[in-house]
Amino acid sequence: MEQSRLPPGQYVPRGRPVIHYGRVPSFKPDTWDFRVFGATASGEEHCVTWPEFERLPRTSVLADFHCVTKWSIMGNEWRGVSPAAILAAAPPDPGVRHVMIWAEYGYGANIRMSDFTAAGTLFAMELDGKPLSAERGFPVRLVVPHLYAWKSVKWVRAVEYLLEDRRGFWEERGYHNVADPWREQRYSYQEEPGEGPP
Repeated sequence: MEQSRLPPGQYVPRGRPVIHYGRVPSFKPDTWDFRVFGATASGEEHCVTWPEFERLPRTSVLADFHCVTKWSIMGNEWRGVSPAAILAAAPPDPGVRHVMIWAEYGYGANIRMSDFTAAGTLFAMELDGKPLSAERGFPVRLVVPHLYAWKSVKWVRAVEYLLEDRRGFWEERGYHNVADPWREQRYSYQEEPGEGPP
């Protein structure tokens, strides 16, 4: 059963590998905030503090996790805040079709609005019943289970609503703009017309 859930070219490793670019940031709850900006419906930036973010309603998602380096971790139970809660608190302009997810140190990844609002996407705060560890993205990481894991940004600090698509950190460095593991969309040279920014 597990084998049938593996995208092409993936394998299940021993243990749970951890990969990230740069150093692990320290969490400072007194100064941490979560911003929503860009093409908001009101034209204004929305900002919540850590205590306010912690009070947002939570939901759980059971999902597999696929790294572009070809390993997959199966059956993860994530718990956190649904993008629907963010969209309700800070509605986007009707023309928004993409979002940029921003993290500590200016790291960002772009995803389509349809991926952001997909059923499994979550701002995760817990993994398998425990708070995320620092190296796995504590206090908040985005999880987009149906895309390669570089789109599941760790240490999230902001969502930017985009009227036009723009490449994020790894996308600017040759990774595929969409990142569907079932189509093995690993690199930008594989992009079909319409899959990248104009």
